[in-house]
Amino acid sequence: QVQLVESGGGLVQAGGSLRLSCAASGRAFGGYYMAWFRQAPGKEREFVAAIRSGGSTYYAASVKGRFTISRDNAKNTVYLQMNTLSPEDTAVYYCAARFGSPVVTDSQSYDYWGQGTQVTVSS
Repeated sequence: QVQLVESGGGLVQAGGSLRLSCAASGRAFGGYYMAWFRQAPGKEREFVAAIRSGGSTYYAASVKGRFTISRDNAKNTVYLQMNTLSPEDTAVYYCAARFGSPVVTDSQSYDYWGQGTQVTVSS
């Protein structure tokens, strides 16, 4: 069993930056495939970024070049550095985990979810 707790959301102006963190409980964090998804009001949950246990990363086209996912296995934590934010990035951001390889962009592939953290970007 893994518990995920996100933090770092907030209100930021367009063009600004935020760093989200997701702290995981439980053992064998290093073996988990970690991802960030987001959900805006009235929209479906969408893939943002993912990172394999070995460090390979994947990004949605809409965030590539602006967002960076990373992990610190010693701290059981995954991060999402978000730069050049726009109002279109406003959403609740969720951390997700799966032991083993998921279908990266498919939210239903992930077994564990955090409670979400709100990111609001003002224009």
